[in-house]
Amino acid sequence: MALKRTKLLGIKSVTGDSIVGILTVGTTPTAGGVGIASTTYLRGVVMHNTGLGSATSSLYVYPSGESVSGSGLTSYRLARVDLASNETFFFEMNYPLVLVNQEKIVVEVSSGIGSVINYQVLGDTDIN
Repeated sequence: MALKRTKLLGIKSVTGDSIVGILTVGTTPTAGGVGIASTTYLRGVVMHNTGLGSATSSLYVYPSGESVSGSGLTSYRLARVDLASNETFFFEMNYPLVLVNQEKIVVEVSSGIGSVINYQVLGDTDIN
């Protein structure tokens, strides 16, 4: 396997109220069809509210075997931010978070029914 500096995902749009797994290590193909993301090094996530009103956005990392349903589990939350209309938030870590073996990046949009938040995941991955 080779470390591939690539776009992990294209921009993902999530409509509120919902919780969605947007990347699962070992399952999700990378943007541009480069391959399947295996060991993934998460550097950051850009969140942008395209809606007309404010919305709350949460970012989670779920462990292998944990299913995504209902509302997000606070024990897995990395960030929660209220975004006004047309506001952008950049979540960045000083050192990459290493994700392996079916771990998931999960996002949640709440308090903004009809709001749409765009997510861009930044990082690197080994390619299968």
